[in-house]
Amino acid sequence: MVPVARTWGSDRRLTAIGRTALSVPARQAVADQQITPHTSVLDYGCGRGGDLRALRHMQITADGWDPHYRPDTPLAPADVVLLTYVLNVIEDPAERRDTLRRAWELADGVLIASARLTWDRSRVRGDEYTDGILTGRGTFQHLFGARELRDFVRDTTGTRCVAAAPGIVYAFKDDRERVAFLARRIIPHVPWPATGDTTAAIAAAVDHTERRGRTPRPEEMPATTAALLEHLRPTEVHRLVRTTADPDKTAAGARRTTLDTLLFLAVELFNGRGPFGSLPLAVQLDVRAFFASYKEACRRADRLLLKLRDDTYLHGAMHASTAGTVSPTALYVHRRAVDRLPIVLRLYEHCAAIAAGRPQTWTIAKLAHRGRSVAWLDYPDFDTDAHPRLAGSYTVDLKTLEAAFRSHTDDADRPVLHRKHEFLAPDDPDAPKYRRLTAAEARAGLYARPHLIATETGWEAELARCARTLRGHRLIRRDAAPH
Repeated sequence: MVPVARTWGSDRRLTAIGRTALSVPARQAVADQQITPHTSVLDYGCGRGGDLRALRHMQITADGWDPHYRPDTPLAPADVVLLTYVLNVIEDPAERRDTLRRAWELADGVLIASARLTWDRSRVRGDEYTDGILTGRGTFQHLFGARELRDFVRDTTGTRCVAAAPGIVYAFKDDRERVAFLARRIIPHVPWPATGDTTAAIAAAVDHTERRGRTPRPEEMPATTAALLEHLRPTEVHRLVRTTADPDKTAAGARRTTLDTLLFLAVELFNGRGPFGSLPLAVQLDVRAFFASYKEACRRADRLLLKLRDDTYLHGAMHASTAGTVSPTALYVHRRAVDRLPIVLRLYEHCAAIAAGRPQTWTIAKLAHRGRSVAWLDYPDFDTDAHPRLAGSYTVDLKTLEAAFRSHTDDADRPVLHRKHEFLAPDDPDAPKYRRLTAAEARAGLYARPHLIATETGWEAELARCARTLRGHRLIRRDAAPH
């Protein structure tokens, strides 16, 4: 396949940057198991080849083509095609679509398309030109909206797409792979321990039963485990596992898997639900174990999705949650506690993530109950700073599916977080330490004027007024602090 020759109106080669590590889209693809040692990768529009070198260093079969830096690379299909920040630099909308279509044709498995988003506008200097910006260096940038990018990839490829992260969209050639990707994101993986004999294999099957709530089938076991049990009849394996497994743990596992399956099916409808045969094997077995039929499971999942429209139900679920804290406008919950939320709130957060991508780094999810929006707030020092500063926020409006990012790193007076224990589950190991600090600060009068302590300046002023300072997660009097 030979790329269509075009006259470039802007100097695109100048947009290629040197990389010493994987780009954000390539790193996301590795984390999502789209790029593995068993996949071949084509970096279409690879620029200076930074991703190419990093992937090869990871022992991954990778090649790259670029019209300026690697024009002579023979183009051949690959399991994964990376189209990394290429669409931005094409000033002709028709060529932009042609480029995406050619990349899609080269993908045997998945196309990973990424682009700069509109929130980068302050960092791009230049004049408006067609549907983008022409910079002083003679380069062009079309900044996509998060929804615009997803819709553009969907419409051009003619397939359902998933927003893997802000500005990163996956398009799968086989829709079963899209469904499997969603399942991995939503349903917790039950790891299988290494087994060396029949007793260990039975113990592994028992552990799986307690975690998932049902006896595993041989076809979902690791090959080594299944081989150790193949001399036993399936009914005998089932009897041994069922008589050994803890009934209470198995029942809890069944409840958890039932909810996870409903969550997955509801999210799948939000993104486009396929037939029963398109589900991963483990999910098919879960449906058969815990529901009367696939139709009944889908009906229950549909009812769950409809509950997202019910303000009263959603508000009640937020107040009933044992994890997180509710303000007059939203529920705030730490990422370690998201899985402890009521199922409808987990669905709320997942729908936003599938629609516009969940950011790679975040600390607290904010689920609005006035309107429908989810924001992921990034407090990088949450675990080490008694009152961490907000670095940035990424918000998705579920009514419009539009997304917005705001950075606070350069703010003169950044927002400060208080009462950290409230964002966690009650049994989080760090909660007692944070709870003690909050109690000490309340006794010292630091929360007497809450409207003053929301930002760094106000918080520092209140610490001075109350003659207190912080040493780690301990509050001490200023006259007791070392000079």
